[in-house]
Amino acid sequence: MNLLSLLLAVPAIGALVIFFMPRQWPTAIRRTALTFMLFNFGLSLFLLPEMVELFAGTSLPFLGEIDAVNYAASGFQLVENQVWVESLGISYKLGIDGLSLWLVLLSTLLSPIAFFASWTSINTKIKEYAISFLLLELGMLGAFFALDLFLFYVFWELMLVPMYLIIGIWGGKDRVYAAVKFFIYTMVGSLLMLVAILWVVNAYESVTGVYTFDLELLSNLVIPFEEQLLLFSAFALAFAIKVPMFPFHTWLPDAHVQAPTGGSVILAAVLLKLGIYGFLRFAMPLFPLASQYMGPTIAVIGIIGIIYGAFCAWVQKDLKKLVAYSSVSHMGFIVLGMFAMTPHGVNGALLQMINHGVSTGALFILVGVIYERRHTRQLDEFGGLAKVMPWYAVLFIIVTMSSIGLPGTNGFIGEFMIMSGAFLSTGFIGLGQWGGIFTVFAATGVILAAIYMLHAVYKMFWGPVDNDENKGLADVSWREWASLSPLLVLIFWIGFFPNTILEKSQPAVDNFIMDFSQKWETSTQSDRLRVLGAPAATDEAVADDGDTPNPHARLVMPAQPELIFARPGEQLAMAERSDR
Repeated sequence: MNLLSLLLAVPAIGALVIFFMPRQWPTAIRRTALTFMLFNFGLSLFLLPEMVELFAGTSLPFLGEIDAVNYAASGFQLVENQVWVESLGISYKLGIDGLSLWLVLLSTLLSPIAFFASWTSINTKIKEYAISFLLLELGMLGAFFALDLFLFYVFWELMLVPMYLIIGIWGGKDRVYAAVKFFIYTMVGSLLMLVAILWVVNAYESVTGVYTFDLELLSNLVIPFEEQLLLFSAFALAFAIKVPMFPFHTWLPDAHVQAPTGGSVILAAVLLKLGIYGFLRFAMPLFPLASQYMGPTIAVIGIIGIIYGAFCAWVQKDLKKLVAYSSVSHMGFIVLGMFAMTPHGVNGALLQMINHGVSTGALFILVGVIYERRHTRQLDEFGGLAKVMPWYAVLFIIVTMSSIGLPGTNGFIGEFMIMSGAFLSTGFIGLGQWGGIFTVFAATGVILAAIYMLHAVYKMFWGPVDNDENKGLADVSWREWASLSPLLVLIFWIGFFPNTILEKSQPAVDNFIMDFSQKWETSTQSDRLRVLGAPAATDEAVADDGDTPNPHARLVMPAQPELIFARPGEQLAMAERSDR
């Protein structure tokens, strides 16, 4: 059985098993769900070449002999392609590369951690909660694996239902309002994306006479600029809501505050990353002209989110809402790195997605720890907790330093790569002359992060213990240590050994930028609706007829940042005049 399909089957089978278990067995249900999640994490480790080499020649249960994976090679690994609906060109096509590898591992790691973190706080409808968590993991992994647009959309929507239930059933007092708001925001963006998907599929059929939802085939479709703008906007709206980017972020603080601890961890650590992943995997490769044309504007919106989210976090009195707004701010950095379109910037954005998942996931677990003891998250209710809960204070401060980006922690290297990548983004594709200015404004977010996070630390841990209800609080339990320990290890491991992650994602980033540049160049030469043929490696810039350029051609131009905001036809004309 293909490893990717097995990773999807395990949570599905787990949910089915729990469905037939009596609800009078809450402990057995919890243990069964956790076992399936841990088993899936163990399976996901075989996505790493090191694990495959360790078990080379060994026939494993369910897997047999494991196929070798090579993330340095171009293209997808472990591809499985089965016809699903032949008449419509829908297939069950899965694959993985360096862009999705670490996001998959993050999902399989944090699913059992988040579930275990809610072990004692969820006491009602435990059976339904466990099934929802397993189906949520299934949806997340499917979205990262899918190489068919219809299949991706199915998994994208599948994630919405269990998270809606987790917030709406097991959330706080305003859980229904937060769940409905989350559902409406996400669904509106999703429907527009579905319309855009159908347009692209129909356009491909009008040229080739064949219906297909295959991402690799649709990536060869060249779409006129005006249509690209509309289609990219539809995809971008769906992904911007999921990130979430300013001003589509308003559902996030409500969802985080009302969601149980496990739901908040998965929402912040994984679901938000699917928005960025959607840009990188779908929106930008399919619509390069529109992506480059709108990229600097989206980067500006990301910077606004950095500063706006930081100021909002600074004034919060609810600790969980503070962490929620910090997510809005941190995700703005990732948006900036993504549209910098430099190896440093894009790879830094990928790394920062992992960093944010680790650090913010740990912060939400720590918020849950204090809420279980005090049933409040108001900063004014605390003070002097370092005297009462010293280990909790140590853990919170370590994770805070990671969130701020202290050198030696994971947050530092990610933010450094993003800002250096944005600063160096002065080429024809990227941020142009705005790279340096954007970097300066983004850097203020680092300063503001230190202010609002250290302010929270000061309010919670320093000073006298004035509130009698804080005097007898228990310190971190073994279960809470078990939940947080893997994340603490990753904070320092990535901080000191970032190449562990970067070396496997860098080839995919290089291929992404090269493919984007080639298709962008091809489209600027002639963006009439057509499908590119199989590319042949050559250094020729343009075909003799000037109408069907070679997609592997490199556009050699002097750096002209003033072209960035010009329309594609104008960009090419200006570049040609400069060459003369």
